[in-house]
Amino acid sequence: MYIIDRFEGDWAVVEYNKRMTFNLPRKLIPAGTREGDIIIISINVDTSITNKLRTKVNKMTSDIFKD
Repeated sequence: MYIIDRFEGDWAVVEYNKRMTFNLPRKLIPAGTREGDIIIISINVDTSITNKLRTKVNKMTSDIFKD
């Protein structure tokens, strides 16, 4: 469970496991969210963009370290 503990400037301080906290940019928090509100956080990997970036980096690396 993630709870908005407080807002500090451009940051939201989020509490989890009843004692640990971390900061999230306030702009990522839905408008109207208040201290004490419980939020749901979901993290997903964009495999399509990740694969494109890996291909690009591998090509750049290959170009730099040509025999």
